[in-house]
Amino acid sequence: MSDFDLQIYAVLAKIPFGRVCTYGDVAKMAGYPRHARHVGKLLSALPKGSSLPWFRVINAKGQISLTGDKLSIQRELLRKEGIGVSESGAISLRRFRWDGEPV
Repeated sequence: MSDFDLQIYAVLAKIPFGRVCTYGDVAKMAGYPRHARHVGKLLSALPKGSSLPWFRVINAKGQISLTGDKLSIQRELLRKEGIGVSESGAISLRRFRWDGEPV
């Protein structure tokens, strides 16, 4: 496993319950600004059943990037944490975005 992978996983593990980050936020907090796409690719390769909260990561527009069944799964996981998510997968970054500070 690369240093990049480990740093991304470390940030991912810190995203608090009831909060979201963008792919770019995760990359920046891990020390790899401008690597948002790499974060997305890494998260898409997580093994099924991973305990890391992958579902707390969304795109910079405040939307779930996944489609179909995966969008439904991510939307439901976020809703279980009290995060307001529209049927299309839109989330208020202003309200739910985590900036890396302790909550």
